[in-house]
Amino acid sequence: MNHIYQHFRSEERHFIDQVTEWKDNVLNQYSPKLIDFLDPREQEIVSSVIGDNSEVKVLFLGGIHETERKRAFIFPEYYEPSEEDFQLSLFEIQYASKFVTLTHRNVLGSLMSLGIKRSKFGDIRFYQDIVQIICANEIADFLNMNFNEVGRSKINIKERPLNELIPHEDEVQELVTTVSSLRLDVVGAAIYNISRQKIQPLITNELVKVNWRVVDSTSFECQQGDTISIRGYGRSKLTAIEGKTKKDRIRIIVEKQK
Repeated sequence: MNHIYQHFRSEERHFIDQVTEWKDNVLNQYSPKLIDFLDPREQEIVSSVIGDNSEVKVLFLGGIHETERKRAFIFPEYYEPSEEDFQLSLFEIQYASKFVTLTHRNVLGSLMSLGIKRSKFGDIRFYQDIVQIICANEIADFLNMNFNEVGRSKINIKERPLNELIPHEDEVQELVTTVSSLRLDVVGAAIYNISRQKIQPLITNELVKVNWRVVDSTSFECQQGDTISIRGYGRSKLTAIEGKTKKDRIRIIVEKQK
């Protein structure tokens, strides 16, 4: 087990143990297991723990088009999974789009206020005035009955077939820069072109996430592959750490979402 731990941060060990348990259950019971929606970092951990094991395999699906959040389906080698195994439902929000603007944050907040766990729904998609939500089948009836407002705006939801999921298009800009260290406040300040004095309170006030987890320590050490998001500033991925320059600074390459 230690050889798996060494590839991940210490705070991820609990999740690694959980994935190991899922894998063992599939092996021992010789039957598949469907997992709730996972963020990309969790998907990476699941893939690593399951590995290229011929007896147990894993597939991820969060909708027909490429999605960020996906459900994992862990299954024994004899099983042939289908799209139905992932038990996904797609809803479209109908609202007075001429008068109301919905944001990811207020749709997510309204769903959470119904007492639904974040792990029960996947991506929330926006395209012009279309808003869609992917969720687990088991909460579809509950949503139909209870999800009737976002903030103070009245809404209706209508179920759609999965193949009507709107595609998600991110514009990404590559940034090459140098930093004095890999501390979160230093890296974040360089990526978003703001001062460390400005970014430090954002971190301590829990407005910064690394790999979809809130990080409130300014001295948190960033690693290659980390996804960093700052509320109000957007999201970026630290794609490469390229060693030191002659001036003893660290060269980094970042993909920044526009």
